[in-house]
Amino acid sequence: MLACVRVLAAEDVPIAVAAGRVLASDAIAVTDLPPFPSSAMDGFAVRAADTPGSLRVVGHSAAGRPERRTLAAGEAVEISTGAVVPEGADAVVPVERTSGAVEVEEVAPGENVRPRGGDVFAGAIVVAAGTRLGPPQVGALAAAGIAGVRCARRPRVAVLATGSELRAPGSPLAPGEIYESNSVLIAAQLAQENAEVELLPVVGDDAPALRAALERALRCDVVITSGGVSVGPHDLVRGTLAELGAVEVFWRVAVKPGKPVAFSVHGETLVFGLPGNPVSSLVGFELFVRPALRALQGARAPGPLYLRGRLARSVRRNAQRDELVRARRRGEVLEPLDGQDSHMIVRAASADALVLVARGDGELAAGAAVAYLPI
Repeated sequence: MLACVRVLAAEDVPIAVAAGRVLASDAIAVTDLPPFPSSAMDGFAVRAADTPGSLRVVGHSAAGRPERRTLAAGEAVEISTGAVVPEGADAVVPVERTSGAVEVEEVAPGENVRPRGGDVFAGAIVVAAGTRLGPPQVGALAAAGIAGVRCARRPRVAVLATGSELRAPGSPLAPGEIYESNSVLIAAQLAQENAEVELLPVVGDDAPALRAALERALRCDVVITSGGVSVGPHDLVRGTLAELGAVEVFWRVAVKPGKPVAFSVHGETLVFGLPGNPVSSLVGFELFVRPALRALQGARAPGPLYLRGRLARSVRRNAQRDELVRARRRGEVLEPLDGQDSHMIVRAASADALVLVARGDGELAAGAAVAYLPI
């Protein structure tokens, strides 16, 4: 699937709105950080060779208001945290290590001084291309004087739920009808990946209406359908996509839940056919769609990004398929939930992990080391 992904074009993004975006090129510092030797403490800037001893206070250096004079032998400058260490000084005595006005304890050269460029030098890489920006990264960019970055543009994603039985939440239900939940579930997952989402109206099991909806959806970078990808007489999505020129890369995966997942390409548009059962849709998104969205934006490690934990209790293996078991985390311990059927989205709502139970015989014992995806 990832081999079909082509990274989206880059655009300029102000750092104030860059969180969650993926860098298309290295972000380079425009200044040394710190840009001058600064104090790590409130206290007195001194020459270490003059300590311990009684020194004459000759000035004050505050953040944004540096002391301009050069420190001579026997002198000290009162200094605030973050302020410029004046010329001639090579150490700072914390205020709690002084007595009276000028009596200071011994300090070593460089003590409590933040050297110029101690964090990064101008011209060095602050954040590398392919990094997904979080709060620490955008903070670092701002501190290094970077006002904007180049990022892959946000992927445009169309979401289309299918099924004649689906009704909007809040409307009355006739016999045989259910509330449509997958589109809002998928939209919430897409929001975590900075996608621009187009929620299309639900389409019933009607071939002409489905064709029209898919023609509209295929203008986007990614299409995600929900339902209609299995083998029943009303499963029309795969056939309609083929009529529209989409090339199917795979259909059905050895995963529970989510076996009917389908993946096609239409030009450079990626098309994911997710099953109609909501937990199957959730799992299919985490395994396939989320990595694709990150790859589209140029992420170095698109995933799935598994963490390590251990089982709180034993779990029976599935002989034919890997299984993603919904679980609750307690530190590194993972407690499988009761109710693992693929329609049980309310049960799944209390999960915060998908535990990968590899196919096989027998049981995975309590305490076994496992990989899991946080959700």
